[in-house]
Amino acid sequence: MRITELLTKETMILNLEADSKDRVINELSEKLERAGKLKDLNAFKKAIHAREKESTTGIGEGIAIPHAKTAAVKSPAIVFGRSHAGIDYQSLDGQPAHLFFMIAATEGANQTHLEALSRLSSFLMDNEFRKGLLEARTEEEVLQAFDQKEEENADEEEVEEANEVTGKILAVTACPTGIAHTYMAADALKAKAAEMGYSVKVETNGSGGVKNRLTDEEIEKAPGIIVAADTKVEMERFKGKKVIEVPVAEAIRKPADLLKQAANGDAPVYKSSGSYEDQISEKKNERKGKQSAFYKHLMNGVSNMLPLVVGGGILIALSFIFGINAADPDDPSYNAFAAALSTIGGGNAFALMIPVLAGFIAMSIADRPGLAPGLVGGLMASTNGAGFLGGLIAGFLAGYAVLLLKKLFSGLPQSLEGLKPVLLYPLFGIFITGIIMMYVVIEPVGALNTGLENWLNGMGTTNKLLLGLILGGMMAVDMGGPINKAAFTFGIAMIDAGNLTYHAAIMAGGMTPPLGLALATTLFKNRFNKTEREAGKVAYVMGASFITEGAIPFAAADPGRVIPSIIVGSSVAGALTMLFNIALPAPHGGAFVIWSVNNISLTHILLYILAIVIGTVITALMVGLLKKSKPQV
Repeated sequence: MRITELLTKETMILNLEADSKDRVINELSEKLERAGKLKDLNAFKKAIHAREKESTTGIGEGIAIPHAKTAAVKSPAIVFGRSHAGIDYQSLDGQPAHLFFMIAATEGANQTHLEALSRLSSFLMDNEFRKGLLEARTEEEVLQAFDQKEEENADEEEVEEANEVTGKILAVTACPTGIAHTYMAADALKAKAAEMGYSVKVETNGSGGVKNRLTDEEIEKAPGIIVAADTKVEMERFKGKKVIEVPVAEAIRKPADLLKQAANGDAPVYKSSGSYEDQISEKKNERKGKQSAFYKHLMNGVSNMLPLVVGGGILIALSFIFGINAADPDDPSYNAFAAALSTIGGGNAFALMIPVLAGFIAMSIADRPGLAPGLVGGLMASTNGAGFLGGLIAGFLAGYAVLLLKKLFSGLPQSLEGLKPVLLYPLFGIFITGIIMMYVVIEPVGALNTGLENWLNGMGTTNKLLLGLILGGMMAVDMGGPINKAAFTFGIAMIDAGNLTYHAAIMAGGMTPPLGLALATTLFKNRFNKTEREAGKVAYVMGASFITEGAIPFAAADPGRVIPSIIVGSSVAGALTMLFNIALPAPHGGAFVIWSVNNISLTHILLYILAIVIGTVITALMVGLLKKSKPQV
């Protein structure tokens, strides 16, 4: 089947009226309905939007391919829309889209239809072909361009050469619907490989099934394998091989980088999905899919800020080796090197903490244009008493301000496109963020911070124990999920405020679950099968490294017994650290930073270890008592 049997004059709009992503989808969908291709317009739109939520179909290079395979389609069709001005379609390269191909596939689309739809994706990778579509004056010229392209490719087959090539780079591409991105990624890899002189074979997992399947012999000889997929593909066959796993869009955007990595074997060795590490990764990925946008933006800021807090905190702790006041020039114990460590860690690394937090939150929301306004807003928060909370507000404020600017400036002439990222976004983004921070945010947030700090400092021993109990338990509830991260973020905010006791409780609570379960596999071997006992060895290392996710496989296998056990153990560990008045300057590192507590006080170091050991033992004993014996295999 030719593409022009699916794309007709009746399904073209050469001058789109839409000026936004949603309006483009509406306009193209309504064109399909008027052409008699849909059974249910609203159901079709819903399917299109559902696909967009998985990942944008704005693939870059001025192209967007919204698509859906649904029972709402009466007969397979393609509707073509064109906008010379360009429309912000949240494309992967951040540039406006000009060419739109909405693909409507029936739920039971036959093989010939699917092959035609996949060829469309391949054709759009040709720069000259895209240029011809942009310059076409009539619907007839668009159809002629497709007919000519079909003839040029009539003799080309998707099947690779029969002769095997030793050391061939292998790839697998797959997207959720298997219509567009799957084949565009494959073509991008093959075209770039030919240009770079590499031999490559690409397996496509499309709606029509697996094509060009990789053989066991090819997999055995391959220096590296690229898996560009947004949906599940068969991975067990790659066990022990070097595999690069990326979203399907990465193969379209950065084929050269991926091919170089694969050719050089620059990739981790793939392990069976039954491995302990992969069980953890699988559970974390499931959670990521359920995370709210707010949580994702926040964690982007926290993860980029964390190295500054960890590095700065440890350097400050090291300065105390020379004396508690060794960094003070007016103190008799003054030491120049201690002062240098304190200045680097506190005066510089910590000073960047909140600006970086705000900058990367804003960048997560609005891409690169959000970074500068976020950094400025974060700096204003950190230098004017608004602290960590002010930085959070600055990050979200800057990010959404830039998104608003993108919409406001979307109607500017194409000739001004280059001015947006270098002039318009930073100028107005910094101005809007700065004005709101200065006149609306800083003063009330500063007052709130002062009140919170006074309240925390005024807490009695009983209240501190209760708070340590809660914070420690929160670290174990979802083992790296939103509740865990909420406690962790609170601890970092307290470090910024100069109160180091709360994060000590948080780290103890986070180390205890994997350590407790590891100890349980040692003490109560008959409660665990062979795979779980092996996983327990890894959990020792993960717990010592403050990686709470090490408890996930055990909790997933027996949540009713494991989760209550780890919550109790973590809660006790957190409460004990508050009772012992442990202060921790470094928010991450586990056993590797315990030495830094309370200005390197040996007594407090031992007490901190004791708190973690007690929590660990409680978890292990509860698990041992609650779990039943298992057949030993």
